Amino acid sequence: MSDRIFISGLSLHAYHGVVPYEGKVGQTFTIDLVLDIDLSAAARSDKVADTVSYDQVVAVAAATFTAQKFKLIEAAAGKVADAILARFARVGAVEVTIRKPHAPIAATFSDVGVTLKRSR
Repeated sequence: MSDRIFISGLSLHAYHGVVPYEGKVGQTFTIDLVLDIDLSAAARSDKVADTVSYDQVVAVAAATFTAQKFKLIEAAAGKVADAILARFARVGAVEVTIRKPHAPIAATFSDVGVTLKRSR
């Protein structure tokens, strides 16, 4: 399938991390989502009912990402992917990228993160 919906740069404050202070003060993470979905019906009909609502995807991703504290962003990304697939039957696969620009690493860097892809 070549059709995709993307949501880029979703910024969320959460309390994920291995270092104890990350769980206390938290930090801002950035999430990118790419959903593989057949958009042919939506392209013909021009109706939201034939696709997935972006605001609902954002709501599911945000609620899942902030619902609990994760030590690893790998685990957080997996939960977000699972939640999107569970909620939106039209989505065949989802790619979740989580960026952690303020990771406690003794180095100069612009970003660290993970990308994972899950499918039905």
